[in-house]
Amino acid sequence: MTLLDRRSILAGTLATSLAGITRAGAATPPRYTSFRPGEPWLDSAGKPIQAHGGSMFVHDGAFYWYGENKEFTTGKNEIFSWGVRCYRSTDLYNWDDLGLIIPPDETDRSSPLHPSAGLDRPHIVYHPGLKRFVCWVKMVKGAIQTRAVLVADAFTGPYRLIRQGIAPVGMSAGDFDLAVSPDDGKAYMYFERAHSELICADLSEDYTEFTGYYSTHFPRPGPPTVREGIAHFVRGNRHYIASSGTTGYFPNPSEIAVGETWHGPFTRLGDLHPRDRTRTSFNSQISCIFRHPGKRDLYIAMADRWMGPQSGADFANGDRSRLVQRAFAKDFARPKQPLTAEERRARFELGGLEVNTSQARYVWLPLTFPGGVPRIDWRDEWSLDEFA
Repeated sequence: MTLLDRRSILAGTLATSLAGITRAGAATPPRYTSFRPGEPWLDSAGKPIQAHGGSMFVHDGAFYWYGENKEFTTGKNEIFSWGVRCYRSTDLYNWDDLGLIIPPDETDRSSPLHPSAGLDRPHIVYHPGLKRFVCWVKMVKGAIQTRAVLVADAFTGPYRLIRQGIAPVGMSAGDFDLAVSPDDGKAYMYFERAHSELICADLSEDYTEFTGYYSTHFPRPGPPTVREGIAHFVRGNRHYIASSGTTGYFPNPSEIAVGETWHGPFTRLGDLHPRDRTRTSFNSQISCIFRHPGKRDLYIAMADRWMGPQSGADFANGDRSRLVQRAFAKDFARPKQPLTAEERRARFELGGLEVNTSQARYVWLPLTFPGGVPRIDWRDEWSLDEFA
């Protein structure tokens, strides 16, 4: 069966599912007036939003939410992502689908845009001098993780691929974030040196290469404690880095750190979700933290609930999280430690890549800063009106 055959089957399944939603009473798309973390979130056409591992770009009073299109990613096929999808909103609740701003390359299996190439975590920044948009994406191919760079004259594209197979400063590089200084326009990439430590590397003047200068932070012996899911933000004159542990798609405890400069040094401040007794960051992984431009001091964490609508006692009490973390710790220990049958299943199924991320959901929550320390508390529902 070809990739296109699989897509057709999956598309039919998705259409049937959406038709069922319509028959159940959602004849017209909902109009949202609040955030409901973990609940289904539909676009203005009534379809599930597909912008995972996403980021936010704010321009001319509008919000652009973009990320991995996972609509065909069941965990049972070779489709890792189907391009990069983008949505537009003026209120952050209701989103218009702008389509694929970076479509997949269905014909060239060597392309980083092929659906099986592991395109992951897109990040787009604007270069004011060159008046163009620069997009970096992570590629996951087995044990090696690389980068590709695309550029466009408009945020919504078309993007053209200019570089691929990049090993940032010579490293296998996992999850990352991009940041541009509003003062001098200098750009930085924060990334996980695979299974080792966090790196902050300077980008070239045109944002498409590395200068070679970098700093190292948070060295760890390996999963599950090595940091990934990197999200950088600035509040006042302080730089914050939020990160997750490394347990595949399964959630784990987050961490927040603070520094005085782009390169730190960074001081760990503990779990960003201190009241979450399950130690799963409310069953989610943060991909972006952004400041609302119309509020005095509102920072919003965008997170994915990769495991989708699954629930049960072991999710609620954190037992499954502890099992997965224990399995990862044993499997990446040197020398490796034997896994029990239950731990093996957790490591290679529950915590691996065999997850139906087409059903993944979103957990958006506001940050507060008691005593100057960022934290995220759970809210079943919240709105922007709660913030000045």
